[in-house]
Amino acid sequence: MFARAPGEGVPLRVIGCDTEVVSTFEAVHEPLPARDVLLGRTTHVRRVLPNKTRRMIGAWCFLDHYGPDDIKSTGGMWVPPHPHTGLQTVTWLFEGLGLHTDTLGSRRLIRPGQLNVMTAGHGIAHAEVSPPEAPSVLHGLQLWVCLPDGVRDATRPDFTHLAELPTFSDGGVTARVLVGSLGGVTSPAPSYTPLVGAELRVAHGAEALLPLDPTFEYGVLVVSGTALVDGVRVETNAMSYLGGGRRELPVGGLAEDPEEEVVVMLLGGEPFEEEIVMWWNFIGRSHEEIVEQRSDWNGTGVDFVPERFGVVAGFDGDRLLAPPMPTTRLRPRARSL
Repeated sequence: MFARAPGEGVPLRVIGCDTEVVSTFEAVHEPLPARDVLLGRTTHVRRVLPNKTRRMIGAWCFLDHYGPDDIKSTGGMWVPPHPHTGLQTVTWLFEGLGLHTDTLGSRRLIRPGQLNVMTAGHGIAHAEVSPPEAPSVLHGLQLWVCLPDGVRDATRPDFTHLAELPTFSDGGVTARVLVGSLGGVTSPAPSYTPLVGAELRVAHGAEALLPLDPTFEYGVLVVSGTALVDGVRVETNAMSYLGGGRRELPVGGLAEDPEEEVVVMLLGGEPFEEEIVMWWNFIGRSHEEIVEQRSDWNGTGVDFVPERFGVVAGFDGDRLLAPPMPTTRLRPRARSL
């Protein structure tokens, strides 16, 4: 990697919701506009994946970006026990404090710079809330990783908390690797497909050249400030799909306050070629699988215990029931249109 002045010798173009797809021979700059979704009863999120034109980036199949929110006025995160199948949840905070509990008996606070990875396998349930001692600002990401067919039911449910993650710095850019490998460092987080996720903190006016794997496809989400990604200007809360075939990626930053850092999330992985059915909190391969998973969670009667998923002990409140199935048959879909 090497440093250079931001945008040196490269024309800049603004990525926005109305921008058309800009393609080159192998790599692209394709904006992925977010949509507003209410999560739980109080938290509004910007949902970027799945997108109407790009459902996945590698095995990354879901991305919610929330905050910064003043939880003293909104009430904070409150997502009662709910199930998952066939995926991993990856939780990352920029500000605030969260509490994770699950049916394995896990009870773990998560802080900025720490990582929670929950592997659902055949089935797990968890709850996510803002604890009473949480500070006033909450800002973070909730991501899902799709498990490949060969391991999704064979893998035991698991929860991993990592208080420290590997980092490297060059040219005013510091990368913290959440999952996979980047720049010669590797995260110990569990993964089941070739994958990478990293937080990039870029000093104002700096730019560095990140080494990439040309067999991966990539995307970047700008969390704060303005990023210059391969000469393209990407604003706060915008995400750009970068395609594949890249061996390197120039990333620079322009902050409103020169004392602040620009924060960018880099996601990538080998293209996930399996067709999947993703409905509510379940990932399967057919309509019938989703019907079975929903029945295994909802059951019937007030005393029903969802044996496949278990019970989140100590949660003060009811679990979330799955909504009614759609009137049309769910179809397996590829990673993009």
